Amino acid sequence: MNFIATLAIILLVTQVVSHFSMRMGIPDVIGQILVGIVMGPAVFGWITQTHMINEFQEIGVIILMFIAGLESDLSLLKKYLKPAVVVALMGMILPIVVMGVAADLYGMQWFESLFIGVIFSATSVSISVAVLRDYNQLGSKEGATILGAAVADDIGGVFLLSILISMMNGQSGQRMSLPLVVLLQVIFFGGTYFLVRWLAPYLMEISSDLLTTAAPSVVAMILCLGMAALADAVHLSGAVGSFFAGIAIANTKKKEVINRSFVPIGYAMFIPIFFVNVGLSMRFDHFLDSLWFIIMMTVLACLTKLLGCGGGAKLTGFDLNSSYIIGSGMIARGEMSLITAQIGFQAHLLSEKYYSDIITVIVLATILAPFILKHSLHRMHGAQED
Repeated sequence: MNFIATLAIILLVTQVVSHFSMRMGIPDVIGQILVGIVMGPAVFGWITQTHMINEFQEIGVIILMFIAGLESDLSLLKKYLKPAVVVALMGMILPIVVMGVAADLYGMQWFESLFIGVIFSATSVSISVAVLRDYNQLGSKEGATILGAAVADDIGGVFLLSILISMMNGQSGQRMSLPLVVLLQVIFFGGTYFLVRWLAPYLMEISSDLLTTAAPSVVAMILCLGMAALADAVHLSGAVGSFFAGIAIANTKKKEVINRSFVPIGYAMFIPIFFVNVGLSMRFDHFLDSLWFIIMMTVLACLTKLLGCGGGAKLTGFDLNSSYIIGSGMIARGEMSLITAQIGFQAHLLSEKYYSDIITVIVLATILAPFILKHSLHRMHGAQED
């Protein structure tokens, strides 16, 4: 079967499965991963990873991270800065420590254990947003704190991922010396500030005067891919560069225009391929041997965010019910953890032996998250009635 036919089948099946996933209240990314698992080597073996699929999924990661940066509301973080930062920090530190130690006790190498902690420090609140909207709580102080903490969490997670990839490159005998790599990365992040503050707004203004079709979107794509290439050149993940390119565009007047054009570009082809590829990478050869590990890590994935973020909210003055809502609203891992796991897997931070188990834990924690959040909202509603 040639690549074009394979691509058509993947997109068709993911659309159907995603539709029914959403109708059942399950995130569509879970459905797309399941497509990869069922159609891939783990079950039927109809589709395997090829060079073209890997290239498309890499573009998918870059565009998905660009959209994540584009939709990061920095003004919301400023408004609820103190509680959001405390919630984000507590919600990152506890998973890194607890899940990292748990992985280490399970027999993993210390560096791999640390990376697993970083994977589960990430949060994806798209599912929580849907639940909060249903309960008219999105504009509440709890909802705003969850969204603000998610912004801080995303930025912190990207920096942690950058550091680990740099450390891994230093251990693997890269061509450039580690001090030179660190210097180049400092220059990269300094250039990122220049991009956010001055260059991106200037380029977006110029794009309005160009007579070419969809000029602002093309210029944004150039920034997205260019920053991804620069990040890769200084031994960071290309997704890191595209994330900051998205943040840069988010601070311009063209934010909404770019967002409306990039979402169809990404979700029409490249992003579904990324999530299907996650499923294609999975194997269940030793699933029963890993069952207790999966159960333990799923419980810890839920508890560390619930207690970490909820504890951070309590420290900043929220009552117990509000802290429970904020903690449960930060449990879902979703896209950010999947991206981190995939990038780490490709960078050899995570071994093939544990990759499928970690993806399974992410999926299970993401499915459980909305049920825990709904319970917290019902509890607060019941307390208000009393």
